Amino acid sequence: MLGICRGRRKFLAASLTLLCIPAITWLYLFAGSLEDGKPVSLSPLESQPHSPRYTASSQRDRESLEVRMREVEEENRALRRQLSLAQGRGPAHRRGNHSKTYSMEEGTGDSENLRAGIVAGNSSECGQQPVVEKCETIHVAIVCAGYNASRDVVTLVKSVLFHRRNPLHFHLIADSIAEQILATLFQTWMVPAVRVDFYNADELKSEVSWIPNKHYSGIYGLMKLVLTKTLPANLERVIVLDTDITFATDIAELWAVFHKFKGQQVLGLVENQSDWYLGNLWKNHRPWPALGRGYNTGVILLLLDKLRKMKWEQMWRLTAERELMGMLSTSLADQDIFNAVIKQNPFLVYQLPCFWNVQLSDHTRSEQCYRDVSDLKVIHWNSPKKLRVKNKHVEFFRNLYLTFLEYDGNLLRRELFGCPSEADVNSENLQKQLSELDEDDLCYEFRRERFTVHRTHLYFLHYEYEPASDNTAVTLVAQLSMDRLQMLEAICKHWEGPISLALYLSDAEAQQFLRYAQGSEVLMGRHNVAYHIVYKEGQFYPVNLLRNVAMKHVGTPYMFLSDIDFLPMYGLYEYLRKSVIQLDLANTKKAMIVPAFETLRYRLSFPKSKAELLSMLDMGTLFTFRYHVWTKGHAPTNFAKWRTATTPYRVEWEADFEPYVVVRRDCPEYDRRFVGFGWNKVAHIMELDAQEYEFIVLPNAYMIHMPHAPSFDITKFRSNKQYRICLKTLKEEFQQDMSRRYGFAALKYLTAENNS
Repeated sequence: MLGICRGRRKFLAASLTLLCIPAITWLYLFAGSLEDGKPVSLSPLESQPHSPRYTASSQRDRESLEVRMREVEEENRALRRQLSLAQGRGPAHRRGNHSKTYSMEEGTGDSENLRAGIVAGNSSECGQQPVVEKCETIHVAIVCAGYNASRDVVTLVKSVLFHRRNPLHFHLIADSIAEQILATLFQTWMVPAVRVDFYNADELKSEVSWIPNKHYSGIYGLMKLVLTKTLPANLERVIVLDTDITFATDIAELWAVFHKFKGQQVLGLVENQSDWYLGNLWKNHRPWPALGRGYNTGVILLLLDKLRKMKWEQMWRLTAERELMGMLSTSLADQDIFNAVIKQNPFLVYQLPCFWNVQLSDHTRSEQCYRDVSDLKVIHWNSPKKLRVKNKHVEFFRNLYLTFLEYDGNLLRRELFGCPSEADVNSENLQKQLSELDEDDLCYEFRRERFTVHRTHLYFLHYEYEPASDNTAVTLVAQLSMDRLQMLEAICKHWEGPISLALYLSDAEAQQFLRYAQGSEVLMGRHNVAYHIVYKEGQFYPVNLLRNVAMKHVGTPYMFLSDIDFLPMYGLYEYLRKSVIQLDLANTKKAMIVPAFETLRYRLSFPKSKAELLSMLDMGTLFTFRYHVWTKGHAPTNFAKWRTATTPYRVEWEADFEPYVVVRRDCPEYDRRFVGFGWNKVAHIMELDAQEYEFIVLPNAYMIHMPHAPSFDITKFRSNKQYRICLKTLKEEFQQDMSRRYGFAALKYLTAENNS
C-alpha cells in the first residue's frame, strides 16, 4: 500500500507541474493586463465600448489578451483531460476497481479543490474523493399534468437518458391524464435500469389549493412545495426538474453536487437570471421578497431527510400565509414561496453554478452565465413562448432541444453494464417468447413481429370528449402512417363524432405531424380526436397492433372500425347512433356493416345521398370496393340487394369476407400475427363470426375509398414470393388456433378455405 501511494505522489507531483505551467502563464498575462494599476475586465459582457477611456489602443490590447486567455483556458482543459485519463490508468484502475466514478466540473472550482486536496495529502485514498457510485440510483422528481406537459417530459427524459450512466428512478407527480400517458410510454419503452413511480397529483390539490396563483402552470405549479410529504419517507435526496428542461450532460454530475452541501444547506438552486425579483421591470412592479436576484426553481436539489427534520411543511406554510396577506397571490407559483423562505433563512441554500439552469425567459440575463454555449449543462425554456424566446444564442439552444425532440427513443434502450437490474416480468416474458422462436425459420421475422413491443405515446395532442347522455355514441377507429396524413382533415369534415387514431411514426415524423396538426385550423378545431403515436420499430407495418391501440382507447360504447383512406358519408355519425338503438346493439351481438365503395378519381364530388351515389355507380364514377381485384372481400354485402333495401338485412359470413363494421367496444381484438398487407381484417371478421356475431347491412349507410399511391407493404406482397408463402403459413396457423378455441364450429372456416 505504501509503495502504491509513493507512486501516486510521484504521479501527482508531475501532474501539479503540468497544472502550474498554465497558472504561471495566466498570472503573467493578468499582470500585463493591468492598466493604471487596475485590472482590465476580460468578459465581453462587461466591456464598455462607449466609455471615454475605451481607446482604440486599449481595445486592441484587450482583444489580444482575450484571445491569449482563451488559448490558456483550452490548454488548461486539455491538461485536465490528460490528468483524468492518466488517473484512470493508475494502479487502482489496474486492480480492477470500477465501483466509483469521479467528477471534476470545469468552472466550478471542483478541479481546484481536488488539486488542493492532493497537495494537502489529507485523504487515505491519496486525495481522490468518491462522488457518485457507479451503480448508485439517481432519483428525479417531476410534476406533470395534462397532454402538453406529458410531451415535454418525454423530451426531458430523452436528454437525461442520452447522457446517463447510472440507474434512474423517476418520481412523477401526475394527474390522471399524464399518468395514463406516461405509464403506457415507460411500460412500452422498456428502458433498462429505469424505474418509474407515480403519485396522484389530484390528491395533493388540497395541500396547495388555498394559495392564489397567477402563473400559467396553475395549481400544479405549487406542488413542488409538498414533495417532502409526497415522496417516500426513506428517500433522502432528489433532483427536482421542471418539464421544460433539456440536459446537455450526465445528470450524475448534478447528483454529485449533493456532496458539497454543508451545515444546514438543504436546497441546491441556481440564481434567477432575470431582474424579476429586483422589482425594476416596469413601474409599480412588486415581486415577492427574495434574496438579491432570488433563485429559479426549475432545477432543485432537495435534501429531503434534513428538510423533514427542519419541519419544512410548517416553514413554507407560515411564510406563504404571512406574505399572502400583502401579496394576495403568487406570480411565479412555488418559486415565489421558496424565495420568501430563503429570504428569511439564507443558510438553507447551496448556490449551484448558473450553467445548471440556463434560463431562457423573456427578461433573461442568462448570457452573463456563460462564455461558450458548449459548456452549458442544463437549458431551461422557462417562458410561455418556449422556443420563440429572444436570445442571441437561441438557435444553438433550439437545435439542442430539437435533437432530443426528434431523437429515436429506441436507441436509448441501452443496458448499463456491470450494474444489476431489477427483474422486469414483461421483459423476461418477452425474452422467453423470442427464445422459443426458430431463427432458421424462413418466416422468423413475421413471427418475431408479433412479440415486438412498440413504444407508444397515447393522446399525443389535447383530447376532450363529453359522453352522450343516451349511450349511443360511436367512435371512428383507424390507423395510418405519414403518407396518409392528408386524409385527416377530410375525415374530420365528414365525421363529427369522436375519432381514435393510431399513427405509426418515427420520433422525427411525430414532430412533423405535431407541426402539421397545430397548423391546421380543422384539426385544431376538433378536440374529440385522440391521436396515439406508435413508434416505428422493425421492418413490417404492424397494422393490427395499431388497430388494437386505437380500439383500446375508445371512450364510447360503440366503434366504427374503418380505414384512414375511406370517407364516411355526410351524417353517418348520427345515422349510426339511431341504428344502434334500432338494432339493440347494447343487448345483442351484432356487427353493423357500412357498405364500401371506391372511386378512381382524385377529385370527387362526394354524393350527399344514396340516390346520388346510385346514379354515380350507374355512370361509372363509383364502383363497389375492390370489385376488380378482390371481389370476395365485400361480395357477401350483397350490393344488388342494398340498391333497393330500405331496412337492415342480415348476411352470412363467407370466406375472405372483410367488411367495415360497427360493433360494441367489447369486441375481440385483431390478431397481431398479421402484419403489413393481407388477411388482417379477414381474420378479425372470422373471429366475430366464430363468436356468433350477426352481420347486418345498413341500407342507408355508405363509405367511399379515395385513391392513393400503393403502400409499401402491398408492393412487397406482390413482388416477394416468400412474403406470400409466409402469409399463407400464418393463415393456416390462425385457422388451427381457431379450431382449438371454438371447436367443431370452426371447422367451416377450413372447409370454406378449401372450397375458395
